[in-house]
Amino acid sequence: MMNDFDGLTALVTGGASGIGAATASLLHERGARVAILDQAFGDDDPRFLSLSCDITDTQGVVRAVTLVAEKLGGIDILINNAGIGAVGDITANGDDEWHQVFDVNVIGIARVSRAAIPFLRESNSASIVNTCSVVATIGLPNRALYSASKGAVAALTRAMAVDHLSEHIRVNAVVPGTADTPWVAKLLEDSGDATAEAKSLRARQPMGRLVTPREIANAIAYLASPASSSTTGTLLSVDGGMTGVRNQ
Repeated sequence: MMNDFDGLTALVTGGASGIGAATASLLHERGARVAILDQAFGDDDPRFLSLSCDITDTQGVVRAVTLVAEKLGGIDILINNAGIGAVGDITANGDDEWHQVFDVNVIGIARVSRAAIPFLRESNSASIVNTCSVVATIGLPNRALYSASKGAVAALTRAMAVDHLSEHIRVNAVVPGTADTPWVAKLLEDSGDATAEAKSLRARQPMGRLVTPREIANAIAYLASPASSSTTGTLLSVDGGMTGVRNQ
């Protein structure tokens, strides 16, 4: 199964770091041609077609997605991974931040998917995977805005799955727990006591550690793979047992 993406083109948003970078690498290893959309890149990686794109810019999204299809011969797989976080209870975030987070985390998925679907319709292995979060399914402290946005991603995933079922475009989502990503690293840095906060984050996951980006990438690849052709409308948890296990 290590070549299950041979001949397919995958587009990964937010693919320059964290979960997106791990996913882009894994899909490439398994045979895909991979394009990455992100706002900032490090060193040029010859494995990927890397395009700068702000997913809150509709025209920019259309241009970037169209260019990917032209350069790589279509689009078979879309990984809607780009997203931003927010911290605080319901009193902590102003209207502008609410609009910004939803613009990226929810409407961003709509923009990129809308641009990609004409190309996905031409594929025999069309698949969309959205990156959701455990906060869509359980309540965690000080994540009100972020939770609301990821709850919308969960609902949107199921709606997209049924809407595009007749077009043979599968739509699923991966639901990670707290992962070892640059955003989490920034949260630790800003916490005032990174050691204590890291211990707390590990402790709330029954496995006692953070989820790795590669583990999440493996789940994304499973959902995206043509080998999973009967899987659609599924939210796949990769959360260290947060939603299903109680160890005390």
